[in-house]
Amino acid sequence: MMRLPWPVMVRAFAVQGSWNYETLMGTGFAFVILPALRRLHTDPAALHEAIRRHEGTFNSHPYLAPLALGAVIRMEEEGEDPAVIERFKAALRGSLGTLGDQLIWAGWRPLCVLAALVLLLMGAPWWVAIVSFLLLYNVLHLVLMVWGLRLGLAGGRSVAERLRGSALRRLQPRLMAAGSFVAGVALALVVLRGVPTLDMRPGHLWIPMAVLAAAAGARWGERARRFGVAAVAVTAVAGLLAGVVT
Repeated sequence: MMRLPWPVMVRAFAVQGSWNYETLMGTGFAFVILPALRRLHTDPAALHEAIRRHEGTFNSHPYLAPLALGAVIRMEEEGEDPAVIERFKAALRGSLGTLGDQLIWAGWRPLCVLAALVLLLMGAPWWVAIVSFLLLYNVLHLVLMVWGLRLGLAGGRSVAERLRGSALRRLQPRLMAAGSFVAGVALALVVLRGVPTLDMRPGHLWIPMAVLAAAAGARWGERARRFGVAAVAVTAVAGLLAGVVT
């Protein structure tokens, strides 16, 4: 396995630091890839030319930008024609932006927010919910960036084929399904006015139910979502009518 360039990895967290309407993420891309370019180009004139090439227009979801960075580093190491690299970057940026938006903004972030909301509804202190959200959200953030850089370095110009064959595209609908389940659990807890403790009386079975609902949504996706959300709502109403919660 190719050694991970940690200077590039660390800089990748600042890839949007110089975002602008002219080059979008382009100057940030050049800043992040600079340590690798310095290693590859010992001649100052060649290094300057390489930096100028990578300052052009580029855009991507910031968490998937390391995938493009890794692929471009691999192509630079193999002596690929600069024009080919530029066409590669132009072709890759749209798909990375769309995939990242669907995976993170529409899937993972809402799921993490809902999970934190469920903690609040179960009686957890506000700071516990906030810390839990930050920890849970950044797990996928960090894993995705390291994984993307490794995949780009390994794939080079064929990284698009590797990306299509990865499990990443199958993850997004599962996150959406899990988010629907957690939203249903949160709605039930709102109706039931929260669950303050962790005992197993009938009114407090919502804690394991929340875990099972999220797991089922992630595992069976669309097939489980329709029936699961309806079952949670029906159970909540039945619990109120039966006097489980006063």
